[in-house]
Amino acid sequence: MRGWSRSPKQVANVHCHSGQAALDGFLAESDIVICVLPLTDATRGILNKDLFARMPEGAALINIGRGEHLVDHDLTQALNDGHLSSAVLDVLSEEPPADDHPFWQDERILLTPHVAAMTQPDSAFPVLLDNLRRYQLGEPMVGRVDLQRGY
Repeated sequence: MRGWSRSPKQVANVHCHSGQAALDGFLAESDIVICVLPLTDATRGILNKDLFARMPEGAALINIGRGEHLVDHDLTQALNDGHLSSAVLDVLSEEPPADDHPFWQDERILLTPHVAAMTQPDSAFPVLLDNLRRYQLGEPMVGRVDLQRGY
């Protein structure tokens, strides 16, 4: 398994690539790209014709990150050109998509109802309780979003 991120990471059983310079090589060897990136100014529209062109012909896309990562027209074009074979989209820039959105009619696109990352009560509830306690005591909370970074 391989992964790419903006900054270096070490993940067990994952060959990690990082930085803009490593993205082309990562994409060239990826038959399936799963996007789970945060939405930032740098990632808005990242799933576009230039990125698709760097993937192998016949590759597939799964977007479970943010809808604004995807340039809809570029995906349709890559599918029509045969460069991409299919896509699974759990997130779209407009949710729910309009009844006449072309993705509904495209058999190469599977739309799922924004359920890729379901909250698990047995793990989420203790974090919620801990953060409530921290807030009441004036302590820093766990898992805070850095508004400057966007995640």
